[in-house]
Amino acid sequence: MKPELIQRINELARKSKTTGLTQEEKTEQEILRNQYRQEFKNNLTSQLENTYIMDENGNKRKLGK
Repeated sequence: MKPELIQRINELARKSKTTGLTQEEKTEQEILRNQYRQEFKNNLTSQLENTYIMDENGNKRKLGK
């Protein structure tokens, strides 16, 4: 995720704790959070798909679901 989007998520979070958010800002915050979650999930899935486990016999096998 672009650093500008993460910065915007943090700005909205700080503002929500202090002065509160308008309805448009709440909507924007939810959209940005969903984007962040989806990118995090995709990155984790990609990392796990490329993870191998070595058993006691020294054989490598892919990590299953």
